[in-house]
Amino acid sequence: MVAPYAEKARTHADGIVDLSVGTPVDPVPAVVQAALAATTDTPGYPATYGTATVREAAAAWLRRRHGVTGADQANVLPVMGAKELIAWLPTLLGLGSGDVVGLPALAYPTYGVGAELAGATALVVDGTVAVGPARLSMVWVNSPGNPSGQVLGVDHLRKMVEWARARGTILVSDECYLDFGWDDEPVSVLHPDVCGDSHDGLIAVHSLSKRSNLAGYRAGFVTGDASLVRELLEARRHAGMMVPAPVQAAMVAALDDDAHVDLQRARYLARRAQLRAALENAGFTIDHSEAGLYLWATRGDDCWDTVNWLAERGILVAPGSFYGTAGRRHVRVALTATDERVQSATVRLRT
Repeated sequence: MVAPYAEKARTHADGIVDLSVGTPVDPVPAVVQAALAATTDTPGYPATYGTATVREAAAAWLRRRHGVTGADQANVLPVMGAKELIAWLPTLLGLGSGDVVGLPALAYPTYGVGAELAGATALVVDGTVAVGPARLSMVWVNSPGNPSGQVLGVDHLRKMVEWARARGTILVSDECYLDFGWDDEPVSVLHPDVCGDSHDGLIAVHSLSKRSNLAGYRAGFVTGDASLVRELLEARRHAGMMVPAPVQAAMVAALDDDAHVDLQRARYLARRAQLRAALENAGFTIDHSEAGLYLWATRGDDCWDTVNWLAERGILVAPGSFYGTAGRRHVRVALTATDERVQSATVRLRT
């Protein structure tokens, strides 16, 4: 659907600036590359549960960086990238016909795809999960949000947890952008201020793609309710869903090292400042965007008109309608481009 606009952007004399996809462009940290290279002689099958080392690295990171004091390595399960887990989660938890999965009004499309794969019904719900008579078997929350970068506060998340627990609804929190708070500090749904001293009924999904530039490694993990993690482990074990041993070793190195994340944060913060100023000077309004790797921008026009306006300047962005009808007047502008391409975009936005 964006292909014609990509072709138009490529005709620019200085080439395309592709801000449409949130794929990392910066190097994989050297410490991670070294860990991967040192673990290539692994002829046996890896365990679906992963090594105790990788599970503890994930739990320790949650405790150290995000205050999840109740994080326990026994309840961590490595996965082959967060997208795979998101797509198959309803199926792996036994949802099917007759089940309803709640989605945010602005949502990563794979949430809905996952419901469809399971034969369940996807239903857009509002921020308080007030859906009238519909009973939700599962509900997604995403903070910092993709595409909008919105951060949900502790009070909001606590109300969602209380609502879900009172109804026996599984609450799944996509926290793949948790390390990238700019104007606000994101909090995990597993933080004690949100859920108390129990993770019952809660699942948190994490990815190393953004924080550590490991999109090509397919590295993530899921944690939370012990019984739900065990259920996922059993299903994934029979399905052969195993994270390769070298990737597990790379995950340990990435989760144990905070320095490369701080460096990556600085890169994105600088690109964000440049793009935001250039877009606002060009007449755009930036809504939300207090965290994450995107600017949620609008000129008040239909999103496809804005996509075209930017393509004429050699800049490709994602139309907001990709993420739900609530995004039809916005575009998503990714920060995941090189410094040189970001600088080129800022120059073009002045014309």
